[in-house]
Amino acid sequence: MPTVTTAFVFSGGGSLGAVEVGMMLALAEAGIAPDLVVGTSVGAINAAWVADHPDVAGAEQLASIWYGIRRSDVFPTRLLTGLLGFLGRRDSLLTAAGLRRLIEANMSTDRIEATRVPLHVVAADITTGLEVVMTSGPTVDVLTASAAIPGVFPPVEIGGRTLVDGGVLNNTPVSCAVGAGATEVYVLPTGYACALSQPPRAALDVAIHAVTLMIHQRLAADVDEYQQQVDLHVVPPLCPLEVSPVDFGQTRELVARARASTQRWLASDARSGAGQSSVLRLHSHR
Repeated sequence: MPTVTTAFVFSGGGSLGAVEVGMMLALAEAGIAPDLVVGTSVGAINAAWVADHPDVAGAEQLASIWYGIRRSDVFPTRLLTGLLGFLGRRDSLLTAAGLRRLIEANMSTDRIEATRVPLHVVAADITTGLEVVMTSGPTVDVLTASAAIPGVFPPVEIGGRTLVDGGVLNNTPVSCAVGAGATEVYVLPTGYACALSQPPRAALDVAIHAVTLMIHQRLAADVDEYQQQVDLHVVPPLCPLEVSPVDFGQTRELVARARASTQRWLASDARSGAGQSSVLRLHSHR
């Protein structure tokens, strides 16, 4: 019997990364563990934690970390910094200092190749426009690069390349997991705010929400392509979802909802690849 290599794929989505934490709790409680972990943007940060703590206790610790995060920890709005970015005197509206502090304070390995489970982190080379998959390198730099939303956070220089958020090219990198040899893939999508009562108004909120809308459709296309090649399971995203990807005030609710939703999904017959892309398209039209 051929060996099964199970990969977990974590997508980007700002504060909606809390949804992935709830999904991970349910998967870990069901005894489903990864042999390989792949992530982009906030999904790369979650993936890095899971790669070093791939069990129930690790998922519970990750939830505790998320419960303590505030918007100002990640998106520290400063008028002067934003003004200089708008005037072209800086390459971003915000500093990534807060994000770097969060990563440094909570990751237990200094380099991503040192995790217990192999970790692949996706970023984008802003100079060449090419996707970059990193399997080694300093943890803080690699994860900050993968989460460096263009125009919002500054690019990160690694190995002579100028890197930004991997979600620009591949927000849910199923292709990376398949390319790395996975035969079974669990996709943990953050989804997006599909039921806002009113459109976002602040510039940062509008920019990040627009990006999440733009990149969601790539996942549906990837599911269509890869569900015939591997045993593919897409954990259903939450919908209705009224939380902006810059709102960290509803983390506990998101974790609880995603955990319960994933538990119901695991108990059902809906884990097969068939119909997975239709679930995503239903989410996008609600």
